[in-house]
Amino acid sequence: MINEKILAIIPARGGSKRVPKKNIKSLNGKPLIYYSINSALQSKYIDKVIVSTEDEEIKDISIQFGAEIVERPDNLAEDESSTIEVVFHVLDMLKENSYEPTLIILIQPTSPLRDNEDIDKAIELFLKSKCDILMSVRETKHPPYWCFKLEEGLLKPIFDNKYLSMRSQDLEKTYQPNGAIFITRPKDLNRNKLFYSENTIPYIMSLEKSVDIDDEFDFMIAEFLMQRHQKKKNSHQ
Repeated sequence: MINEKILAIIPARGGSKRVPKKNIKSLNGKPLIYYSINSALQSKYIDKVIVSTEDEEIKDISIQFGAEIVERPDNLAEDESSTIEVVFHVLDMLKENSYEPTLIILIQPTSPLRDNEDIDKAIELFLKSKCDILMSVRETKHPPYWCFKLEEGLLKPIFDNKYLSMRSQDLEKTYQPNGAIFITRPKDLNRNKLFYSENTIPYIMSLEKSVDIDDEFDFMIAEFLMQRHQKKKNSHQ
């Protein structure tokens, strides 16, 4: 038994330039945000699931699928609004209603392939460690040591030239955030003002589960993977 008050926050503003109404666009027959709400509600440990939004349609759909709503002010729903400001706003609003979590898990709606098992394993890993923050990551597909920048029209390596002649298997493994799960405590969030500190541990996820929806192509990939998973599941029944 975990003696924690665990809050899941799902930030979902209405504006999206690349894909209009992205957070409620249909993915494999359900609105995109459904998958994050459902995985949080199915968690063994989360006791409150909040969607922060200013959009009426997102509010209605989120309530329909079982989430609670914190109304986001318009000034926190701009393109340049930061997620951390949204999280602090949710905490302030809940505090006014006498709810203060001991643990916060940020679940972004653009990661539909992250499931409740990932959430629970990440929470268990966080609680076993002495970290400030847990961040879900995936192994980088291409070594960043081979990346270049442009200087006066010429390609210049970002790292030392020595890496350009090394094989990928000889390079140190690197990881990048996949946006699916961030966990921290309110006191650490207040101190760090970020979902990162020098005391951050990874929850490593597969490339397949790390699809982050940013454009129409990502929707196609996610739908393909979901349908493939369902076919495999049906064939084993």
